[in-house]
Amino acid sequence: MRPLPQPQLADVEMATVLHALGDPVRLELLRRLATDGESTCSPEGIAVPRSTLSNHWRILREAGVISVRTSGKTRLVTLRREELDARFPRLLDAVLDEPASAPAI
Repeated sequence: MRPLPQPQLADVEMATVLHALGDPVRLELLRRLATDGESTCSPEGIAVPRSTLSNHWRILREAGVISVRTSGKTRLVTLRREELDARFPRLLDAVLDEPASAPAI
């Protein structure tokens, strides 16, 4: 598998990150990554079509919120927590501390 393009955090804008975090599914994916650490691109319990899930991961990756690495035939997703905290202090804390407004997906 070819590596996916991922932006340098210096090139990431706050509006892009906020847009990526503005969707309930992406917010749930973020919460899971913050709790569980690294995940596959097809986590259990997410009730959306695979193509839709791929689009959500793409938006999070292009916004600089996650990084994706390949291990064999599997893509593994990680939250770029330290980098985001350095670039936008307290942003993730504020987002992750907010109670989920919709039922878990």
